[in-house]
Amino acid sequence: MYEVPPKSTGSAEDCILVCETCHEQIENPKKMEVPHWRCLNDSMWSQVPGVQVMAWRMLIRLKDEGWPQDLLDMLYLGDPTLKYVDCNGVELAAGDTITVFKDLDVKGTSFTAKRGTAVRGISLVAGNHEQIKGRVKGQQIVILTKFVKKSK
Repeated sequence: MYEVPPKSTGSAEDCILVCETCHEQIENPKKMEVPHWRCLNDSMWSQVPGVQVMAWRMLIRLKDEGWPQDLLDMLYLGDPTLKYVDCNGVELAAGDTITVFKDLDVKGTSFTAKRGTAVRGISLVAGNHEQIKGRVKGQQIVILTKFVKKSK
């Protein structure tokens, strides 16, 4: 059993069965054996949300190989499957206010988004549930959801 992060409910729906090779490569992307992942041709059509999400994540990792991009172009995951969540697993939505909980160097600028910075009116990055957009010091930046907490 492999628990598909982020854990949302702790139910069996958050887990998938994977072989030892898959598990090792999910946990350590540097050991990717691309031919092993051809199984995604079939598993991406699963009705199990955890399988759908993991297939999508692996196809994203492999998209530079060519064939995974073709599969991604066919794959559709509805809103209930791909959720934007903060570091605590709390669901994020467009318009929410979040707080940055770690100093983040902002690439392409000369400033750092300091710990405790509130970002109001976030937007969601389409196609990537691990990123949100918001304004910090007057500039629109992309922030990884694992570095934010939803504000009340």
